[in-house]
Amino acid sequence: MLRNRVYRRLFTAQVVALTGTGLATVALSLLAYDLAGDGAPAVLGTALAIKMIAYVTVAPLVSVVAERVPRRRLMAAMDLCRAGVAAALPWVTEVWQVHVLILLLQAASAAFTPTFQATIPQVLPDEQDYTRALSMSRLAHDLESLISPVLAAALLTAVSYDRLFAGTVAGFLASAALVTATVLPRPAPAERTGGFRHRAAVGARLFCATPRLRALLALDLAVAAAGAFVLVDTVAAVRDHLGRTDGAVSVALGAYGAGSVLAALALSRLLRLCTDRAVMLSAACALPAVLAVAAVLTATAPGAWSWPALLAAWAAVGACCSAVLTPGGRLIRRSTADTDLPAAFAARFSLSHGCWLLTYPLAGWLAPWAGLPATAAVLGAVALAAAAAAAALWPAGDPDRPEHVHPDLPSGHPHLADARPSGAGRLHGHPHAADQHHPRRPGREARRG
Repeated sequence: MLRNRVYRRLFTAQVVALTGTGLATVALSLLAYDLAGDGAPAVLGTALAIKMIAYVTVAPLVSVVAERVPRRRLMAAMDLCRAGVAAALPWVTEVWQVHVLILLLQAASAAFTPTFQATIPQVLPDEQDYTRALSMSRLAHDLESLISPVLAAALLTAVSYDRLFAGTVAGFLASAALVTATVLPRPAPAERTGGFRHRAAVGARLFCATPRLRALLALDLAVAAAGAFVLVDTVAAVRDHLGRTDGAVSVALGAYGAGSVLAALALSRLLRLCTDRAVMLSAACALPAVLAVAAVLTATAPGAWSWPALLAAWAAVGACCSAVLTPGGRLIRRSTADTDLPAAFAARFSLSHGCWLLTYPLAGWLAPWAGLPATAAVLGAVALAAAAAAAALWPAGDPDRPEHVHPDLPSGHPHLADARPSGAGRLHGHPHAADQHHPRRPGREARRG
């Protein structure tokens, strides 16, 4: 798919923007320390909460704007907005200014990312190419988390941290230039019905109407439960329980990222052999087991086996999370009409970050009060319940082209052009997409008809 010029430019724009974001993360941590000293963790914690709130609230609203504004123009404008915020960060002198700028930065990201995600299926209509693109996107995110801190450390040997924001600005400007220079496919015209509030809720209604998308939300909760334990409690597990150095914290998080990278590389071939349901549910069901291992690991006295076991567990969490998250775009693409792709991806972006907004505080507040073993056990129980809910919500025999009838449509309706007579009416089948003719996925009784 890298031979596709449009996708190549969009993927390059994503990579350079991610690199800029990674540099900003390091610089922001150092800026918070300069402004707040010992209160820097509180500043960063508030910034993280603002980020999640912006993701949850802004994305569905922007999906309505995406219906009226050309996607290329919208994405370029959001890149320019993020570049402007990054350029202003070195000049702030108060903590509240940091919070305001972070809100603007993350609101722009909440507008850019779902729009970008909704564009890729139309750039790469072949499902195998799209699957590889999803793996590439996952790979880019994981490698950014590994490479950006190393790049930032190298730059900090030569320049002060406020110069890192210049790298962020350059990344967003380069992304805007690449997006602007790319001719995107023209999306199908949307049928706009209802007011702004009604259109903003379209994505959420699509998830409610489609069993596999409801299951996807449950799977996102399982990932958030396991991921929150790793991202929030690794420092305590490595430093306090195992008594290792700061460098070991980076190695442990690197193992998590490495597991995710390896899974992303393997998924394209694996999804040709197994169904999305089998891969995603198997990975989600493995997460509670790995958290149970983490609970045992942090409850027993450290030994020679503890450090390798922790690295293996963290790599397993990364691999399972990647195996759940990466194919999610395929489910949305199969379950949504082209006109509703921005709303569906915005809903997934918003709802999945809502899951993290629940699990991040749980992982952070429970560990000091109840200890790491109890925290791992509670988050493991959340992951187990979410995986069980996903299995129940996603029928095992869920076909890609469910056969059904439309008793409310006349026989000559254009939607029934390929239908054939049956005892219950005119029967036809096609990939399900929740729309005006299919407010809910056809039930089993319709398929039998």
